[in-house]
Amino acid sequence: MALFDFPPEKQVEISSAIAHIAHSNGFAIDTCAERIDLRQFGIGHARCIDDKLFEKILDSRLNIDKDKTQRLECGCVSSIDIGMYNTCRNGCRYCYANYNQATVAGNYAKHNPSSPLISGNVTKDDKINERKVGSCIDTQFRISDLQ
Repeated sequence: MALFDFPPEKQVEISSAIAHIAHSNGFAIDTCAERIDLRQFGIGHARCIDDKLFEKILDSRLNIDKDKTQRLECGCVSSIDIGMYNTCRNGCRYCYANYNQATVAGNYAKHNPSSPLISGNVTKDDKINERKVGSCIDTQFRISDLQ
């Protein structure tokens, strides 16, 4: 199957229909890293790594930048990926993290609950780098905090 860009008019038409169905059934709908602005249909831009959601959960402001490795339209903020591809056995068809079922099976077979790794064990040939990380919580007091 070949992939192609939909003309903007078709994107608007399809988005309007999808938004109507979603909202009629009580669902919110968002896009991911799309150039098109669909707010007129109640469709916002979602973020996988969402600083606003984290601020709400933590009840704190965060000082964190947009992820520079993502597409320009992507709203995700910087993060550290602690996962590993081809390790989940759920088999979700839409998942980008599993693309080889044989590798998933092999990684699962190597799993050791006592290991600090997701799959396998640390060996003498492995190089371990410690990463310096800090809190992103913004502790700067602002006059607006008094309101």
